[in-house]
Amino acid sequence: MAGNTVDIRTKNLTKPVDVADYLFTRLHQIGVRSVHGLPGDYNLVALDYLPQNGLKWVGSVNELNAAYAADGYARIKGISALITTFGVGELSALNGVAGAYSEMVPVVHIVGCPSTISQRNGMLLHHTLGNGDFGVFAEMSKAVSCEVAKLTEPAEIAAQIDHALRECYLKSRPVYIMWPTDRVTTKVEGARLDTPIDLREPENEAEREDYVVDVVLRYLHKATNPVLLVDACAIRHRVLDEVHALIEKTKIPVFVTPMGKGAIDETHETFGGVYAGDASHPDVKEAVESSDLVLTVGALKSDFNTAGFSYRLSQMNTVDFHSTYCAVRYSEYPGVKMRGVLKKVTDRVDIGQLSVKKAPKPPQTVAKATGDNGPVTQAWFWPRITEFLKDDDIVVTETGTANFGIWDTKFPKGATGLNQTLWGSIGWAVGACQGAALGAKDAQQQRRTILFEGDGSFQLTAQELSTMIKHELDVIIFVICNDGYTIERFIHGMEAEYNDVVQWDYKELVTVFSGGPEKQAKNGTKKYTVKTKDEVEKLFADKDFNERKGLRFVEIYMPKEDAPRSLQTTAEASARNNAKSE
Repeated sequence: MAGNTVDIRTKNLTKPVDVADYLFTRLHQIGVRSVHGLPGDYNLVALDYLPQNGLKWVGSVNELNAAYAADGYARIKGISALITTFGVGELSALNGVAGAYSEMVPVVHIVGCPSTISQRNGMLLHHTLGNGDFGVFAEMSKAVSCEVAKLTEPAEIAAQIDHALRECYLKSRPVYIMWPTDRVTTKVEGARLDTPIDLREPENEAEREDYVVDVVLRYLHKATNPVLLVDACAIRHRVLDEVHALIEKTKIPVFVTPMGKGAIDETHETFGGVYAGDASHPDVKEAVESSDLVLTVGALKSDFNTAGFSYRLSQMNTVDFHSTYCAVRYSEYPGVKMRGVLKKVTDRVDIGQLSVKKAPKPPQTVAKATGDNGPVTQAWFWPRITEFLKDDDIVVTETGTANFGIWDTKFPKGATGLNQTLWGSIGWAVGACQGAALGAKDAQQQRRTILFEGDGSFQLTAQELSTMIKHELDVIIFVICNDGYTIERFIHGMEAEYNDVVQWDYKELVTVFSGGPEKQAKNGTKKYTVKTKDEVEKLFADKDFNERKGLRFVEIYMPKEDAPRSLQTTAEASARNNAKSE
């Protein structure tokens, strides 16, 4: 490492080390390279230890954006770290952490807090509620964390850290680490760092696992038209290798849910498209709902993921694989996790006994519209994006038209899709885009990160452009300018004032967050505006646009009352469900 920093991994770890060195070394060992967050006086001393442990400080614009970015980073890199200060900082981040919990994303949230002496004496300190209760914020985070560790007792700190990090990774959910200022330099056993944290998933009990495998195979061999439906939890709990091995051997038609978009290689001969109940393409809907055996992997049957609970799948014809249990028809097998079962099903399936139909071909992309000066419509744009994407792209879509429109885009080989369909916090995607792009850079992957963002959502977290520019990330941003919250309009209030947003000159923010025109020219960021199909075609044909690195920011205009068909269907179902609940 450059400068005067010392890599903790070169030190004599048989001696005690500071807690800061211990925690940050552990983060490095499990794959974290950049740490998101904001400085505050309760974490400043700890931040001094980052460089010497091989970690880079990101420095986000605010804590909410930092939490969103940590979410995106973890989805690409496998796990992430977020550092905030006590009270004011951690509460600003809490919405983003809650989203990570909801969507099962492993984020290590580290909160610098007042010293143990201050807490013990109930001192009246800034960033507190003034009532001497220093545990109140940890209690708030407890409900959205799979583990809460308070680093107060020196003899327990190292074990607490190891346990929290292991829980975060295995359960794929956030953990909360409360770190008093006087425990930053406290000494702990350095020799423990020679033994990596065991991140292996505990194996199933062999006899129970074999029983479930036999039951699954019995129904699979009898089925005349089996299909595979892959959902978000298959991604979060890292079983995509097992899923691909199964489809490679069996050639069973495979579909994804909206939250599972990107889980399956969409260039594979068995891939059939996105299934979301009534909002599915008719051929996809028919293929899935006519199956006599649907194998679901990591299903998460939320309203938007199922187009308003419009699945037409009978439990009698369903096998569900989950991270903590498996279910065959109406029989549930607690504690039998999907990874081991999927492996054995693949190993033991008798191809000679399988009856497999070909997957329907996903909807074709539209023809290029060169010379068409008409407006850019949702129905035209999303299939057109298929030809724009490249292998290994990271595609981030915001809640709204982008999340639904991307169903009609066929991903190239190696592409990764990021969305927040369950939590659905608008503005998430801007921060997540920054984190995802940084995660790819830290992993030394040459990948573009492409964000599709609504104008209303963009206004919530626009400042994160500056972080992307600062870290020279390879990002393309399409801001869909259609005068407000389109998804809300289709649920309720098409002409309502509350669904309007103040119109910004969005592309000029690139100049603002670059530090002015001269700095923008120097850092290579570039901005564009497109209002017609022909202008989209010219942009996509622009060699400089396609080959340059860094931030490319595109304002793309679409009609106010235009939305993807899938969004309209889901919005109608959502409105009906809301009406029923009243």
